[in-house]
Amino acid sequence: MKRSPFATIVLRWSGRMLVAAILLFVLLPGIVVAITAFNDRAILAFPPQAWSLRWFWRAFSYSDFGRGFWNGLTVTLWASSIALVVGAAFAIAIHRYNFILKSLLEGILLSPLIIPHYTIGLGVLILASQAGMGRGFPLVILTHVLLVLPFVMRSTFISLKNLDSRLELAASSLGARPGRVLLTVTVPLLLPGLLSGWLFAAILSFNEFTATLFVSSQATQTLPVAMYNYVREFADPTLAALSVIYIAVTALLLSLANAFVGLGKILNVDAH
Repeated sequence: MKRSPFATIVLRWSGRMLVAAILLFVLLPGIVVAITAFNDRAILAFPPQAWSLRWFWRAFSYSDFGRGFWNGLTVTLWASSIALVVGAAFAIAIHRYNFILKSLLEGILLSPLIIPHYTIGLGVLILASQAGMGRGFPLVILTHVLLVLPFVMRSTFISLKNLDSRLELAASSLGARPGRVLLTVTVPLLLPGLLSGWLFAAILSFNEFTATLFVSSQATQTLPVAMYNYVREFADPTLAALSVIYIAVTALLLSLANAFVGLGKILNVDAH
């Protein structure tokens, strides 16, 4: 049965309105927080009675936030880079070789996807205390590596399944050694998956809170932990202002990545 032009237009606009309503519902909490950040009073109130930028200045000037940002950036760079190397190596080994307890090893490495993060943080803290290890940066980085490793591995797995092995065979037939094939053929072909894995690992590491709360100290606390400690003592709109800054910076970085590299290539979803 052929649909009339009027019915087609109604269905099209109904779909658009439904999508717009869903997006509004998802974005509404963020919109409320963003508007609250401009409140002049030292209480969380919506809508604001008077407008001010004072809480944005406090978000920039509060020392624990600045220290937490640099701590988080340090942990993120180390954890995501280590997870990239280790996760890619494990992914290649599991995908291409058969060995004893292969399935068990894969299950253990991917287990942080289903184990609650607070369980991992508490477990790492107990092991560290038994080994006499302090709650310094190495312990925080180790915890973050464990948490983000599965995402790097899954991204690498996808790239390995889409890899044309004939290119590696061609390089080997021309006399290239396995190490040279890996560096000049395999790794460049896996680069989109590796970049997407590193990007996901960096985002998750920088925003990780639950496990970090157990393994960090006052000197090594990251920004999410500093925000949690702040909200325990104050109830002003500073965190709302910090959330607006968070969203703006993230949007800017994603826009730059899309402009100069292309998110389709980074996330391995480019149609070409």
